Amino acid sequence: MSDAPPTLLDLLRRFAGERPQATALLFGGDRLTFAELDRRSSQLANGLVSKGIRSGDRIAILARNHPVFYELLFAAMKIGAMMMPLNWRLSSAEVAAILADGEPHLLLLDSELDCRADDLDIIPLGADFDTWVQAQPADDQSAQSARSEPSLLLYTSGTTGKPKGVMITPDNLSFVERTAREAWGFTADSVNLVAMPLFHIGGIGYGMMALSQGGTTVLLRQPDPSDVVTAMRDHGATHGFFVPTVLERILDHLEGSDAPPPTSLERLVYGAAPIGRPTLDRALRLLGCGFDHAYGMTETAGTVISLPPRDHLDDSDERLRSIGRPFPWVELRLADPATGDDVAPGEVGEILIRSPVVAPGYWRKPAETAAAIDAEGWLRTGDAAIIDAEGYVTLVDRFKDMIVSGGENIYPREIENVLLAHPDVADVAVIGIPHERWGESPAAFVIAVTGATLPENDLRAFLRERLAHFKCPSLIRIVPELPRNPSGKVLKGEMRKHEWWSR
Repeated sequence: MSDAPPTLLDLLRRFAGERPQATALLFGGDRLTFAELDRRSSQLANGLVSKGIRSGDRIAILARNHPVFYELLFAAMKIGAMMMPLNWRLSSAEVAAILADGEPHLLLLDSELDCRADDLDIIPLGADFDTWVQAQPADDQSAQSARSEPSLLLYTSGTTGKPKGVMITPDNLSFVERTAREAWGFTADSVNLVAMPLFHIGGIGYGMMALSQGGTTVLLRQPDPSDVVTAMRDHGATHGFFVPTVLERILDHLEGSDAPPPTSLERLVYGAAPIGRPTLDRALRLLGCGFDHAYGMTETAGTVISLPPRDHLDDSDERLRSIGRPFPWVELRLADPATGDDVAPGEVGEILIRSPVVAPGYWRKPAETAAAIDAEGWLRTGDAAIIDAEGYVTLVDRFKDMIVSGGENIYPREIENVLLAHPDVADVAVIGIPHERWGESPAAFVIAVTGATLPENDLRAFLRERLAHFKCPSLIRIVPELPRNPSGKVLKGEMRKHEWWSR
């Protein structure tokens, strides 16, 4: 392990010693130095131990973006526990399902949010929480942290609609430092704007980039375009990460404002969807910085393939459609999903990833883990792609039916399962269709029980009671039948054709 890269906790301790007064984190009017972040995480760790938290225990957090996410992750690393962020956009039923699966011992709860968990010890975040943390001993009682034991449990819905917790270790996250330094140009002078939600890997993982180099992180409560642009100007932000829909809203704000655009930006990273040429041209004109496309997933602890700025300046739209090339520490294969054999060059295959960044598996789901990660360590991503002679990867479809809407992953099977619980629904199929603002949006095509009347508004109300609003279909249509093959399987590829779903 002597050649292993430093973990994020190693780096925090290093900077707390080498540059204790350097600013690690800015949030509103609050400032945390590296020494203060290290001390606060130790105090929180000791407080959690006093609450009975031991190695392997889970501490859930349901909150909008807040510095406590950073304090809690480092505290968890120091005592061998697992931080378990919850998506505050989910419905109460969805949150309850995740809590039942993860069985956390404590829940840190934002005072603006609500969570019904009668059997769970809930600690409200706020002034009393801060007083409690500050009263704890500040000594770091951890010895050598267990690098290979999970410290982060991030939930992502499975294709069956059941939540799956991805176990992420300090070893997995240690490659944040190389990504920041080698791929995205972070230094100790960098100022990273973090506005995407910290319950996603694209938030909590990317949010550690500047910290890994001793730089400054500016944390925003949410990615409001006006707040983002103001923070960029006020703090001299050099870096940021956004999904394309948020980037477009930022550009709209800049074009509609008399104020000058920020001039400090060096690099913006985007992910979850490709960027179109018109959007890129606007962004280059208004922001004047380099752009990176990031491809990754929760199971890879973040980005594993990236398209660098120079390729965004290529006149070929074909290059812009690419997601880039894998990082040096990432092995990539394209395989036939049915046989596992490598496909010939130029043919479509499923992206398989092998790397130290690949998570060890899913929480308490050995069968799902074995199906996703084979004995040789290859992770099946479920994404279909081709690769060219220069090693550039281009996505062509999803083997899985996941819909990406405004940066959120939505699985059709989950929506279908909810609709099938309606007494007047005989069958249903959900697909993703283009959406002007969100990129994609779910569309549900429903077959009613014979003789039943099924108003679309009733179905919308039924869904909104059981699902987060961003998962609810923008289009619901009652249809007499669904296209199927001879074996009875619904032909979703046929349904995705514009002439089918738009008729």
